[in-house]
Amino acid sequence: MLIRTEQTPNPATRKFLPGQTVMEAGTRDFPDERSAAASPLAAGLFDSGMVEGVFFGRDFISVTAAPGVSWTDLEPLVLEALLDHFVTGAPLFTPGSAAGIHVAADAGFEDDPADADIIDQIKDLIETRVRPAVAQDGGDIVYRGYKEGTLFLAMQGACSGCPSSAITLKRGIESLVRHYVPEVVSVEAV
Repeated sequence: MLIRTEQTPNPATRKFLPGQTVMEAGTRDFPDERSAAASPLAAGLFDSGMVEGVFFGRDFISVTAAPGVSWTDLEPLVLEALLDHFVTGAPLFTPGSAAGIHVAADAGFEDDPADADIIDQIKDLIETRVRPAVAQDGGDIVYRGYKEGTLFLAMQGACSGCPSSAITLKRGIESLVRHYVPEVVSVEAV
């Protein structure tokens, strides 16, 4: 089995492509060791003590190195863990845990039902134009809410903590969304 490795715009994160489906639907972000308890693979990567984050996409896994960790040291460990997982056919998640997560979460408010049409347009743009582009870089973007002209999004995987994510959010995503949905005045990360 060959696992391809790609660099991402985030120098701390690498994207690993096993050449097969990782998740049938949705994505799953493990921003810390505690959250990784739902997945033996993610937990095993965190067990190295050199990993700060793990993200599962449809056909890739992004791994973020802990501060001060060199990819020269970490990459062989990640490849070994991934090879072992895929060759043995081990389950991605522990039984009874939630598998993929790709749902809106509370950003401290509820969407106004009067904004339902605007929100539907926003979600369609995110799903069809933004998420595929962000996945190319080993990450994901998730709708968190819309209130009074401000769209709230969460960056995950390689995009979380990426030095260029603020530029991507403001210059790329905000201009795209504002072009198609003029009611959106600004886009903010949560």
